[in-house]
Amino acid sequence: MDNLEKQLICPICLEMFTKPVVILPCQHNLCRKCANDVFQASNPYLPTRSGSLTSGGRFRCPSCRHEVVLDRHGVYGLQRNLLVENIIDMFKQESSSSKPAPASKEETPMCDVHEDEKINIFCVTHGVPTCSMCKVFGAHKDCEVAPITSIYQTKKTELSDGIAMMVGHNDRMQGIISQLEEACRAIEENGRRQKTLVCEKFDHLYSILEEKKREMSQKVTAEQEEKVNYIRGLTRKYGDHLEESCKVVEMGIQTMEESEMALFLQNTKALLKQIADASSTAHLDKVERGYESMDHYTVEFKKESKALRGLDFLQGDEDEDEEDEDAEAGAGEGEGAQTAASAASAQPPVASPSPGVARSAAST
Repeated sequence: MDNLEKQLICPICLEMFTKPVVILPCQHNLCRKCANDVFQASNPYLPTRSGSLTSGGRFRCPSCRHEVVLDRHGVYGLQRNLLVENIIDMFKQESSSSKPAPASKEETPMCDVHEDEKINIFCVTHGVPTCSMCKVFGAHKDCEVAPITSIYQTKKTELSDGIAMMVGHNDRMQGIISQLEEACRAIEENGRRQKTLVCEKFDHLYSILEEKKREMSQKVTAEQEEKVNYIRGLTRKYGDHLEESCKVVEMGIQTMEESEMALFLQNTKALLKQIADASSTAHLDKVERGYESMDHYTVEFKKESKALRGLDFLQGDEDEDEEDEDAEAGAGEGEGAQTAASAASAQPPVASPSPGVARSAAST
């Protein structure tokens, strides 16, 4: 019965499954309420109505990290696991009808200093379990102590709350990773679209603008690669942090299964510190709103196209007196100045440094 009960524990609330129980595509089970909580944590920006999600989305199974894609019905579109629900009913009936088994006497660890004394109190001053002899005659005689049972319940509650917080934290982080992946795809798509628009504009300017077209296209590509690399770098950082957090959660779950109070308390202090460290995301960067936009590379060449269409050979005066060399030289200088002015007006505008690049450089 104990082994059966472990199989009926929800990985989110760490309690026995509550009806209705939904089955994920990866064949793992969740309470519907827990599945809805994980879904909302992974999709914080989806619209809601009266507390229920009204559109499809995705989240990852907390047991195997398999991605679950939902339709417009959300978690209510998942199939119920009637077999598990029936097993829960039978288990509860069997548990209520059977007599409680006598509690087995567990071995209590002995004090390292007083080998004949059991560890039965907790030193609040030093934060370690100890024995009564240490309090009376030993190293903890001047310390504040408390019953080990009360400290056990307090620390176990604290660890349980920490594990629940880490599970929610990991789900939110998974949602951030999914959004980063979406942002990466949006940047790539926007980059391709903007390069196509830039190329279409430059194709009307013929060979004299080929070099400029190549330069501006390279600017779009450079910012696209910079942003994609930045997003992918953040994805890797969040993924590494998520992996470490999952390991801490696994260690916490294993510690929760420790029934011996003294051993539990010996391992709780370091584990709580690891949970506090893993809960902090202050060292992880956040992507600014609109970072994936590439619209600042929009170009328009109506004015330059008009100037290029107006370029033509200069029409000289065929009846001009060629004997006046000074006037002819002046006319030549005027023609050169007019040609230079026309060419200058035909030059396309130089794109300003992208705000994404400037922002990344400033943050660096």
